Amino acid sequence: MDTVNCVNRGRGAMKKLSTIMLLPDGLQDTLPPDAEAEAQTTSRLLETFASFGYQRVAPPLAEFEGTFLEGPGAAVGAKTFRMVDPLSQEMLCVRPDITPQIARIAESCLSNLARPLRLSYAGHILRGSGTQLYPERQFSQVGVELIGDSSLAGDVEVILLAHEALSSLGVADISIDLTIPTLVPIICRDLGLGEIETSEVRRVLDRKDTGSLKEMDVPGRELFESLMLAAGPANTAIEKIGALNLPNEAGRHVALLEDLVNQLRAFAPSMALTVDPGEFRGVEYHTGVAFNVFSRGARGELCGGGRYCLYGGEKATGFTIYMESLQGVIPNDPEPSRIYIPFGGDAEKARQLRRKGWRTVAGLQSTDSERAEAVRLGCTHIFENGEPQLLDG
Repeated sequence: MDTVNCVNRGRGAMKKLSTIMLLPDGLQDTLPPDAEAEAQTTSRLLETFASFGYQRVAPPLAEFEGTFLEGPGAAVGAKTFRMVDPLSQEMLCVRPDITPQIARIAESCLSNLARPLRLSYAGHILRGSGTQLYPERQFSQVGVELIGDSSLAGDVEVILLAHEALSSLGVADISIDLTIPTLVPIICRDLGLGEIETSEVRRVLDRKDTGSLKEMDVPGRELFESLMLAAGPANTAIEKIGALNLPNEAGRHVALLEDLVNQLRAFAPSMALTVDPGEFRGVEYHTGVAFNVFSRGARGELCGGGRYCLYGGEKATGFTIYMESLQGVIPNDPEPSRIYIPFGGDAEKARQLRRKGWRTVAGLQSTDSERAEAVRLGCTHIFENGEPQLLDG
């Protein structure tokens, strides 16, 4: 999607404008027709979620730091944009992720509702800094959370929902990469590795940095190398991981992953599934199977999710769709026809046209050439002689 800083785009032609009109690095305006395309995509995703029984909630843009950084929010503290509330003089967090807010809502406002609780959301987030792949700091997130269920069936439902929601938008070549973020920490703990060594091992495996791994002087290095090489198509990867000498607890996680793959295959035999046992993508709050969704031609992943725990230990799983990546791979819908209604035109006729799906653009003053005015305003048609008339060119 072509989101741009509209002032920076015309910087050469707008030198006389005050620099106060420039936007901060990583922030941008979303212009027509991209803003409308994103809104329509968001609406279609929420409709799909609602068809699976997920109800929408809308958390605020900012929260008190002490509240937000509890539970799942603690894992995104380094990404958080902070400011002082002028009313309470307390520190606020501008949300860098919506999932921690859904966790708070579930355990406070909706604590008395029957479980499992199915919630959906859509909104913007702001992060303190960008990355090399994503220099933007403002993003749109749309997603779901399934709260109060710890069954494998819950993981299956969420992954299938992500796949169906993206497929319904026309996304092609969808691939789901399953991970076990808890696996490497369990192995490290069994080998007696400290916190710093464990963090370095996780970083190296996550980045597929074989050179750094070979240079590390840690117990179990060969095992970690085997884990890295096991990544690939789901069935093959699970077979390779299962052949390794893993601690019993790690083995149980792998068995759970195998069951998940088998159930997903039963529901969607053609679904492309891969497994990467060493990946965690820097998300620290996942406590079970996690996943990322990719499509050929997309910039990074389209969607990410997995299992986690809420503040009080309640189990949950869900996913977030990254709209900036998604808009780049979904088919473009044709822009709706815009019809120019000359100044003083019939208001009732214009209403009838809108009911039929036309976008009407009313002339606000008489002109020498109504057709030229219609073209100038980007219309495809003009209302003449009681009928829509196609404009030349």
